[in-house]
Amino acid sequence: MTPLEIQAKLDRILLKVAKPGRYVGGELNITVKDWDAIPIRAALVFPDIYDIGVSNVGLKILYDQINQRPDALAERAYAPWHDMETLLRANGIPLYSLETFHPLADFDLIGFTLPYETLYTNTLNVLHLAGIPIRAVERHAGHPLVIAGGHAAMNPEPMSAFIDAFVIGEGEQIVHEIIETLKAWKQGKPETSQESREALLRELVRIPGLYIPRFYEVDYLDDGTVADVRPLIPEAPRVITKRMVPKLPPPPTRFIVPNIETVHNRASVEIMRGCTRGCRFCHAGMIVRPVRERPVEEVVAAAEEAIRNTGFEELALLSLSSSDYSNILELVTKIGEKFGGQHLTVSLPSLRIESVSIDLMERLKDRRSGGFTLAPEAATERMRRIINKFISDEQIIETTREIYRRGWVTIKLYFMIGHPSETLEDVRAIADLCKRVLAEGRKVIGYKARLNVGVSTFVPKPQTPFQWVSCDTVEQIRAKQNLLRDLLYRERNIKLTLTRPEDTFLEAFLSRGDRRLSEVIYTAWKNGAKFDAWSESYRYDVWLNAFREHGLDPEFYTHRQRRVDEIFPWDHISAAVKKTYLFQDYRQSLEGITRIDCRQHCFACGILPTFTQVRREHPGNYWKCPEVKTPVREKEVLAVGL
Repeated sequence: MTPLEIQAKLDRILLKVAKPGRYVGGELNITVKDWDAIPIRAALVFPDIYDIGVSNVGLKILYDQINQRPDALAERAYAPWHDMETLLRANGIPLYSLETFHPLADFDLIGFTLPYETLYTNTLNVLHLAGIPIRAVERHAGHPLVIAGGHAAMNPEPMSAFIDAFVIGEGEQIVHEIIETLKAWKQGKPETSQESREALLRELVRIPGLYIPRFYEVDYLDDGTVADVRPLIPEAPRVITKRMVPKLPPPPTRFIVPNIETVHNRASVEIMRGCTRGCRFCHAGMIVRPVRERPVEEVVAAAEEAIRNTGFEELALLSLSSSDYSNILELVTKIGEKFGGQHLTVSLPSLRIESVSIDLMERLKDRRSGGFTLAPEAATERMRRIINKFISDEQIIETTREIYRRGWVTIKLYFMIGHPSETLEDVRAIADLCKRVLAEGRKVIGYKARLNVGVSTFVPKPQTPFQWVSCDTVEQIRAKQNLLRDLLYRERNIKLTLTRPEDTFLEAFLSRGDRRLSEVIYTAWKNGAKFDAWSESYRYDVWLNAFREHGLDPEFYTHRQRRVDEIFPWDHISAAVKKTYLFQDYRQSLEGITRIDCRQHCFACGILPTFTQVRREHPGNYWKCPEVKTPVREKEVLAVGL
């Protein structure tokens, strides 16, 4: 179907759906190139609705990177909501790009961004709506190359049957290598055959950081755990190490201004990538090492250009831990000077309690938005030692008191339940701490003080020190949540938000699964599972039935303590942080031993040698690890069989 035919059919159906602006394109700052004059065409897909996907930072970066090339173009697509999907199927309209309305099947490359696992069934649905074979093995050279990246790709095995190639790590450099390889293959006038596609994949597997599942085979032990992951061809490396950029490229500043209100309707500048705190539960903190910071001048210039190009009234300064940015006070001051009198709201996500200084609060108070967000994660000092996020109770109380004193009416606190070794007393302490914080607020500003409390449930993620532990069962989660409800329901000025136990269960088995889960995902999708992150769409029974159909037990992946020497389904995927280091950190958590910020002291996690090689091959500015003074005692760790 041609773009003109698609547009003609859309004219007849768009007024029948909620929010037609999701599907019409034409936004300010989109890039539209001459389709016929460009040899490589990429469709970047965020497999959730437009309202969420249009703000995704990773997609913005790749859109900017690809469209800077004269020989490539990037266009966008998102998952249609139920009403639009029904009409697309009824009218025979394939899923299309928003820039030129070309069917996704016409592109050379389709790149999925997978920041979280609950997008898996949507990914299959997008492929089906596009008329592209869902299984990678069924595609030939006439089909687009289907790749995926994002945090969820650090365990690619559950989606291994559907994705041709996974980008492991950061995409700014590897995307150009993929395009060059694809361009050279196309110039060879490939035949539309399986053999020709195989030749392309054999060239792609040579690219460092690119994992192609079809070139690997998994062996299992009798107990269902992984025995080995074996390369099937000599070109395929045994371990795929993530890609890292030595110096962050200039941030995109011509953000697409959406047609409708979206979740994050704002300009954003990534001020820093990586984190040095070492929170043991934090997937992003482990897989995005090392820290690389942008200079203050570059951030301010990018912010000014982004606001000028978009007209947004909010600016987000993004990182995993914004208040750990070395020159955060200088940055906030200069942003204030640059945008004085423009009524620009500045937000700093992910502020750490121990690094929220009085000076930072003073500089932010005239540009604050909504509430002030802090994440203690646990409510007892014992638990905060276990998760390596130690802050004393008094620090929390003192910080929140000062926030209220400086004019904020609402504070948001984020906690997790389900941490390793957690007791009901640790859960009860969440309610007690919240009441203490609110009481301090009332001393300062009276009954105007508000407290929003978000309590999620811990999922032990791959590539973290807690990858050896089990996840709470649905029944355990419910018991803890009911306790919190009982303790806080009388507090009118405390708003409690909880994660559904079933959502945690789904995230746990998808994030910790092996490649046998591909069939479970396919069956669940075929039987109606999609938009699993949306409470109104999640089909818990469909997933349980899919497990039964394939003779698998979801609790094998969720509520099971791992053996010390267990081979994980993701062990052939490396975040450049050594498994020996992760295990030592896990062992220290059992003893309540904390590690200080690794800017102050290097614990030899393994990232330094790999990043040193990256810097050698790609010189530039970079953050330097301190000298290694206390290396991991690997002999002790190796003695237990890792």
